[in-house]
Amino acid sequence: MSRPSPLHEAHAALGATFTDFAGWSMPVRYASDLAEHRAVRATAGVFDLSHMGEVRVRGPRAGEALDAALVGRPSAMPLGRAAYGLIVDADGGILDDLVTYRLAEDDFLVVANASNADLVARELTERAAGFDAEVADESTATALLAVQGPTAALIVGEVVDADLAGLGYYRCTRALLRTPAGAVDVLLARTGYTGEDGFEVLLPVEHAAPAWEALLNAGRAHDAVPCGLACRDTLRLEAGMPLYGHELTRDVDPYTAGLGRVVKLDKPHAFTGRAALERLAQRTPERVLVGLRGTGRRAGREGYPVLHEGRPVGTVTSGALSPTLGHPVAMAYVEAGAAAVGTALAVDVRGRAEAAEVVELPFYRRAR
Repeated sequence: MSRPSPLHEAHAALGATFTDFAGWSMPVRYASDLAEHRAVRATAGVFDLSHMGEVRVRGPRAGEALDAALVGRPSAMPLGRAAYGLIVDADGGILDDLVTYRLAEDDFLVVANASNADLVARELTERAAGFDAEVADESTATALLAVQGPTAALIVGEVVDADLAGLGYYRCTRALLRTPAGAVDVLLARTGYTGEDGFEVLLPVEHAAPAWEALLNAGRAHDAVPCGLACRDTLRLEAGMPLYGHELTRDVDPYTAGLGRVVKLDKPHAFTGRAALERLAQRTPERVLVGLRGTGRRAGREGYPVLHEGRPVGTVTSGALSPTLGHPVAMAYVEAGAAAVGTALAVDVRGRAEAAEVVELPFYRRAR
């Protein structure tokens, strides 16, 4: 049986349609995927992301423990910063992509994908053994809400006591969120998964309902709407952001996925997967993750073959008709020889070859 979000009743009252996602019953949409997608691009959307996993790592050597567990170097992060990163297996295969927040000198929070939350908590616990650090899975005790879109700062600023102007991208701070039930201490981060400006709010699960109400009430004056997982997927695809289980899997290494930049091979100490990643860094990947722009109206979907001059050269990992751009977009792994920007390819859409061109990612960039 799927686990309900702490906001399940609130979603039901708003008319949400639910789907099972990684063992959770989550809203996939409220009224229209397209309307919700467009609201995030034009004004703002409010998301419940409480299915994500949160793992706390604390102690005198918490930073070193995370250095040994992840491919990045969390110990070098300044206080109040967030960093995108990966956890890999001994062969360099990606177990999950993560965001790590440094809350204090000896206090970090790692946010994992819902499908991998238990795995990440288990791996961090095992890899931190021998360090003076405590690993605690706080997923069931933590709710995660997000406000994404051009008016996100206006909305969040109405209910949160924090210096939003001074809170840069991929930074975090403690803040007070004013709700109908009183003020709540939250972790406020300027991060997101839509390609827009936005904020994520992490707070104790018992305060989720009044926090959700406060954000929605503030958002209504700015034409914000509640948003489900369906539009989140098309938003992140337009923004060229990978999704675990699609672009990222155990069979994919960071260099093949175009994420070699987050691997810190110059760390002074060993970390899980280091030897494999050092080898992988020296070779040219046989396949490469690329963006594809379709010229017709039929979009390639996950698993569809990618063709070059009629020959299969790759596979689509994510694809959709872009609501913002008005044409098909897709991400795909293709042979390195067919990966150059401008290469003419095709996607086999149910037996019909639909023309596509390799383009740079992301497909969409917000106005700054």
